[in-house]
Amino acid sequence: MPIQREEIQRLREAFGFDSDSNDAVISHWVHAAGQPEEAHYGKILRALSGQKKLPKLSSAGKKFPFEAKGRKFTFIDLFAGIGGMRIAFQNLGGRCVFSSEWDRFAQTTYSTNFGELPFGDITQISTSDIPSHDVLVAGFPCQAFSIAGKRGGFEDTRGTLFFDVARIIKDKKPKAFLLENVKGLMNHDGGRTIDTILRTLREDLGYFVPDPRIMNAKHFGVPQNRERVFIVGFKSKAAADRFQYPNKSGKEHSISEILETKAVGAKYYLSDRYLQTLIDHKERHATKGNGFGYNILKNSDVANAIVVGGMGRERNLVVDKKQKNLIPTTKIQGSVNTQGIRRLTPREWARLQGFPDNYLIPVSDAQAYKQFGNSVAVPAIGATAKQLLKAL
Repeated sequence: MPIQREEIQRLREAFGFDSDSNDAVISHWVHAAGQPEEAHYGKILRALSGQKKLPKLSSAGKKFPFEAKGRKFTFIDLFAGIGGMRIAFQNLGGRCVFSSEWDRFAQTTYSTNFGELPFGDITQISTSDIPSHDVLVAGFPCQAFSIAGKRGGFEDTRGTLFFDVARIIKDKKPKAFLLENVKGLMNHDGGRTIDTILRTLREDLGYFVPDPRIMNAKHFGVPQNRERVFIVGFKSKAAADRFQYPNKSGKEHSISEILETKAVGAKYYLSDRYLQTLIDHKERHATKGNGFGYNILKNSDVANAIVVGGMGRERNLVVDKKQKNLIPTTKIQGSVNTQGIRRLTPREWARLQGFPDNYLIPVSDAQAYKQFGNSVAVPAIGATAKQLLKAL
């Protein structure tokens, strides 16, 4: 049963909670209605509220775009962002039984689409609050380790967010895990970071971990040149031996496939002054033999990886002359350029990551760009997840 704000407020009052600090527990409890995890979250709520009997759930539920329909396996979604990994695993029949994401704007987008409010800071969550699960998925940040000990294993990861992934794996012992990270993880800190991660997973936690693989989103159905490191691991050696990373999908796609077919707002078009500034900067960098992020794509091109900050939006500009109303709708210097040069929209960024068009975007454009830029390429996750489940 999906949850809505009115139901959370009603249940919060019924439990005697005077703040939103326990909304994630309530949300997960409602989301788990009729599933084994309902008892797990009910136990937590009884302990938090001091009640022996839980209030009844409302029968009126709001529909959400991505409600879990199957239960072939269970998984948890750590560093969940806006749920890209969740979509991939749900598409394969999985049911998410726990989610965690600290950014409140990402939480809003996540709950809008899945009907479940993620828990917050994973470092503050006890493993006893996390139900048992078959697969752990996480897109944890890349951080350097202290390497305080001689071995560079589990204890040396303390103080980093990978430590929280490791402690959950150690305590909950899932059958498998899928971790995703930036390509630079492979060479981070002179290779010590990835060595410590693999030693922790293999030696300290006892998992069988094939060598990590760098996967490019453009090989799995989206027109984006986005390379990421995938790490999979299994409790069973036989499953690890069976696992094979997915092959390329064969056909590569172009930027034309994700562009809006109707005119987009004038706010996405660059001003003539800003466009000239970009041109001038590129020319100056070129004379010095340097590159510059500004780039106008042809419709047949594959997009550069979408990134947050810097020249993130300017490295994937397109020419689109469908918009005839060039009256500025935002405060810009100069006029809207007449060459039809614009940024991609948040929806187009979503498509570059493989998010379906029924995925809702309830936040500002600035937050949406950040969220999709930090997310995962859903088809690449899905292809790898399919191979992981096949091995199991």
